[in-house]
Amino acid sequence: MHLADETTAEEVSADEVAIIFSFLSHVDIMRARVCKTWRDAAKKTLVPLWDFKVDSVRSYNAMRVMATSLPNLQQIALFNLGEGHKYSDGEDADEAWVAATANDTSHDIDIISSLTKLRVLQIDTKLFLNGRYPVLFDFPLLSELRITTSDHLTFDLGMLSTGCPSLKELELSGNQELAGNLRSLRVLKDTLEKVQINNCQQIEGDFMDLADFPRLKKLDLWHRYDTAVTGDVRDIGEDDFPALESLLLPATVCGGMYYEFQLISEVPSFMQAIHLLLQRTPTLFREDLLLRAFSWCLSLDSPDCYDYHYQYEIPFPPFTLQIIRAGSRLGWSWNSSNPWSARIVHHLCEINWLDPEPSSESSGYEAYIEALQRLEQRIDFYRGYHVPPTEDEYNRLCEEFERNVP
Repeated sequence: MHLADETTAEEVSADEVAIIFSFLSHVDIMRARVCKTWRDAAKKTLVPLWDFKVDSVRSYNAMRVMATSLPNLQQIALFNLGEGHKYSDGEDADEAWVAATANDTSHDIDIISSLTKLRVLQIDTKLFLNGRYPVLFDFPLLSELRITTSDHLTFDLGMLSTGCPSLKELELSGNQELAGNLRSLRVLKDTLEKVQINNCQQIEGDFMDLADFPRLKKLDLWHRYDTAVTGDVRDIGEDDFPALESLLLPATVCGGMYYEFQLISEVPSFMQAIHLLLQRTPTLFREDLLLRAFSWCLSLDSPDCYDYHYQYEIPFPPFTLQIIRAGSRLGWSWNSSNPWSARIVHHLCEINWLDPEPSSESSGYEAYIEALQRLEQRIDFYRGYHVPPTEDEYNRLCEEFERNVP
């Protein structure tokens, strides 16, 4: 549509112009507000999901204008405003940080409350939000929320459940002041499709509290250090997590990344449980992490663990687990890899297969045999052992190895 002048523009209703504007970006809409009718239309327009970043004082001022001119903006991302600038301090702000930033120019964050149609909100402000801001968690239509690297932003999972009832995707990472129990998300049971909470040390609860979420496709609760998140992947039943496609858990969960077993005897039944989960959902675990078995290993505190030789040539005891994939066949093995060692060669114990050998008539049989031959080359030092040798057996193997070294 071409409108030649303001008189012609006035002949088109604000509602009609609003429909046209709904196909434009927020930048184009702001530029197009050439008359009262079009300005009124802009206020009515449901602005498409264009990425609007507030990462400077200039873009902050643009947000202030749009809060009244384009109140139906659906997507916004808040970043740092630049050196010497910060957002206004929130409730229960960290007094030390208030004092440290006392000379910074403060900018009102509450203007975001005018964007009542917001559907996507991203916050990455590091040190420039301080305290509690209920206004950031009160968007009834919000479907995606991402908050990363906030050291002083204080909030909890319960705030999401009351102020963001339509939430589908939740990504929280590196938020030191985030607290709450996973159970708080249960009010979002029928909407959540993705939950990613990484390196938020104060989060607690059993991941199985989310097992009956019918739409949940991704659950990532990975945490580098200790966390209060608990659970056991062996508790996942046939009807649990019906839509889940991807799962990553911390070491505090049995089966999480870097989980440590207390007994060697626990492992076979555990691996059978993992196999059942993979049969139901082949994509459940990331392939690159799965093949190194999430760095699962025997705990140093285990009664089955013992001291070992530190000579470079002698293999470590096989206290680390590895998933084995040969063609279409899946199995697992103990191996001698060590996270504190630069050694490249990892010696395997005998493979404990989870799947039957593929038929020689099958199309993947040749690939299976080729992979198996490569694996067999690594089963030398621990030939005949399906589980780690006892300390006496290991010492005997080391002595034999030293006698045979030229």
